[in-house]
Amino acid sequence: MVVTASELRQNIYKLLDQVLESGVPLEIERNGRRLQVVSADAPSKLDRLVAHPDFIVGDPEDLVHMDWSNEWRP
Repeated sequence: MVVTASELRQNIYKLLDQVLESGVPLEIERNGRRLQVVSADAPSKLDRLVAHPDFIVGDPEDLVHMDWSNEWRP
């Protein structure tokens, strides 16, 4: 997200909380240049993944042992 220095001044605590919660850096534009506020301990992208336990119907091991030879084209 990009904000101006004036917007930062008005909403500094809200914007800093958003950076801490989401891990998304905040960019501040001042005099045509940009600064970034980044969380030092940003969560990993993998930590933000949402689990989909019902996505594969059946046993995932069956996918490993399927015969795909008639579908494969060199």
